[in-house]
Amino acid sequence: MNRKPTAGWQVFNIFNVVFLTLLSLAMLLPFLNVLAQSFSSSQAIVNGKVLFLPVQFTAINYQYVFSDAAIWRSFGVTVYITVVGTLINLIATASLAYPVSRPEYAGRNAVVIMVLITMVFTAPLIPNFILMKNLHLTNSLWALMIPGAISAFNFFVMRSFFLQIPSELIDSGRIDGCSELRMIWNIVLPLSKPVMASLGIFYAVGHWNTYQSALYYINKPALWPLQVKLRQLIVSEDISIDPNSSQFSGLAHMDPEGIKMATIIIATIPIILIYPFLQRHFVKGMMVGSVKS
Repeated sequence: MNRKPTAGWQVFNIFNVVFLTLLSLAMLLPFLNVLAQSFSSSQAIVNGKVLFLPVQFTAINYQYVFSDAAIWRSFGVTVYITVVGTLINLIATASLAYPVSRPEYAGRNAVVIMVLITMVFTAPLIPNFILMKNLHLTNSLWALMIPGAISAFNFFVMRSFFLQIPSELIDSGRIDGCSELRMIWNIVLPLSKPVMASLGIFYAVGHWNTYQSALYYINKPALWPLQVKLRQLIVSEDISIDPNSSQFSGLAHMDPEGIKMATIIIATIPIILIYPFLQRHFVKGMMVGSVKS
């Protein structure tokens, strides 16, 4: 029987709509402002005329960014650590989460407690840096991927998902003569696409936004990821532009804010485009993986 919504419930719904709309605008409008500035002329940006729509539309800011070899090099470094680092994360997390999710493996509770301790107590920066230096990982891209190979939070999410795989299914695979690796590859992983997609997004976003670790462990500009290059570009008061270049003659001697905004957009868009392709698995993985602990 359908009941008519009460006055209090209607007020609550209206409040929710207004609150979520304002929250969405608070997150969307700054992005639209940056996007508008990236397509606006330097004069319009300096005079404060740009709000949410481009003023004196131009694509010269993107032309400059796309012609900068240093930015492309940093972009390639970020893509590399995102792809390779995410694969390392998923393999390492699954390799630890699967054994401790099966009741037949001894010592699983001790492992879970040790992982839980790492969520409460983290090593300070100096010991971490000394460890990276002694392992000869400084000035190496491995320093941005290996130390965070397993996230404790993501480990517990994946373990919760594995706990819901029926033990009878695992036992039937063993009866059929499957080895543990074959059973994981043919049975467990195909059933784990939702949680893999969910955690893959978390790990990929973390690698794409790598900043502090790169500042701590990477001194070579050639190995800087995109976020560090972007930070250098933003804090720099001078962006070198050849005044004799015919390609950028309209930008020479002008404020470089448009170039900075274009770089921000280029650093943001790729990771945003990944989510629509994994949305179906992402929602299912987070819902199913959060049922058990």
